[in-house]
Amino acid sequence: MSGLYRLVLVLALTAVLLGATALAGCATTPPDAANDPYEQTNRDTLKLNGKIDKYFVVPTVAVYFVLVPEGGRRGVHNFLGNLSLPTIFVNDMLQGEVSRAGKSMWRLVINSTLGLGGFLDPASKIGIPGHGEDFGQTLAVWGVTEGPYLMLPFLGPSNPRDAVGLAVDTAIDPTNQIAFKQHMWWSAGREYFTLLDVKGQTYQTVQGIQRSSVDYYSSLRSLYRQLRAEQIRNGRKIGQDLPDF
Repeated sequence: MSGLYRLVLVLALTAVLLGATALAGCATTPPDAANDPYEQTNRDTLKLNGKIDKYFVVPTVAVYFVLVPEGGRRGVHNFLGNLSLPTIFVNDMLQGEVSRAGKSMWRLVINSTLGLGGFLDPASKIGIPGHGEDFGQTLAVWGVTEGPYLMLPFLGPSNPRDAVGLAVDTAIDPTNQIAFKQHMWWSAGREYFTLLDVKGQTYQTVQGIQRSSVDYYSSLRSLYRQLRAEQIRNGRKIGQDLPDF
């Protein structure tokens, strides 16, 4: 599938899903306070994800920590972050965050060269820290509502807006537009190590939430929404204006 065809397909899917979200928001049923009409299905999916973590992800992460020293894991984390910088730059620009876009571009240039392809992070050391940005956040800045809470298989907490954002980010990622023989293995390897990196960094936090929560599902739902709201504001205080267009 060509990059252009993939992009057109994703944009069409975006229009359909956003339309469905708008219609759902106009439904006559009063919205639940938690905006979670699929709660039982979401809870079942959370249980499925828990089993996947228990029998596959956690053992794999444990092996990763044993075989790869801390410095190596940090290098993998830096490299994966560097790969995401073009997508972050595009979303910075789409949100009108010109200053943040400039920092993303400089990080890409510096870390890709002086940082040996991104395995090192000299940009942070000279005062250009990294930040995340995705198309789900861009849609939020544009005024698109999140829609109902969703628990996605493998991927975890989400909503229609963020699910669309993930699809668009995948389509606009430059590495997905480059055709080469081993592209499938490259993509699979990147996703695999991204999973290891994320799980390795969040495992203890997630375990703490599970131990301290009366209802882990409700706690996870609340924390996800708080996190996304903070990410959308880019650190601004509540009530502070987002960029104008």
